[in-house]
Amino acid sequence: MMRSMNPREFWNREYQTSEHLALSSESSDDLEKFTRFLERGYKREFLNPFAKVVDLGCGNGRNLIYLAQTFGMKGTGYDISDVAIEAARKASAGLPIQYEVRSISEPLPLPDGSQTFVLDMMTSHFLKKAEREALRAEIVRVLRPGGWLFFKSFLADEDLHAARLLREHPADEKGAYIHPALGVYEYAWTEDAVHEFFDGYLELHKFNKSHKHINRGKIGEERAWKRRTFSAYLQKF
Repeated sequence: MMRSMNPREFWNREYQTSEHLALSSESSDDLEKFTRFLERGYKREFLNPFAKVVDLGCGNGRNLIYLAQTFGMKGTGYDISDVAIEAARKASAGLPIQYEVRSISEPLPLPDGSQTFVLDMMTSHFLKKAEREALRAEIVRVLRPGGWLFFKSFLADEDLHAARLLREHPADEKGAYIHPALGVYEYAWTEDAVHEFFDGYLELHKFNKSHKHINRGKIGEERAWKRRTFSAYLQKF
């Protein structure tokens, strides 16, 4: 079984070199899709200058910047990489966003019921089971009643890449592996696991799956293409 490398070391290196991952400065298409869902259903009830949002694993701040510039939201960003936080602060000059270098495996330094939104976008899959459960409790605690979690992560269902990684590089938890190129621990969700994990804590309104994970050639010649992801829209009761 492979050992995972230090997450802070990995992410600092990535934000300096982009050796393995393409790190965009544009806002996430999936997040923009979520805001359109909210506008259709709730107008500006949630998307307004009174709203507060915390981004768990904010990176260079691109999604907080989008929400602040588009809807006037006040943001807080946490990331384990001090290199990413430095870039985020520079890019967010003049916007109502504050940043802090910290791990999301630690309790969130935010008051109970203080946040309209929590963003967990390709972040908590680096945590182990007990850490994910502790983070879930923190997310529920800091969300105000009616507040939203926008959750995006890897989806194992029908993903040939995930199946290979789980088979060839398993970690010490079902559904997890040590990435052979990146050297980091990753957990790949199933749709059933997402439902079970949040049941009784948050209401799942929508579950979107990506569909570019298979390159379909001739019959019987399906090949893995992009990693499969999902985005879930979850609301506090």
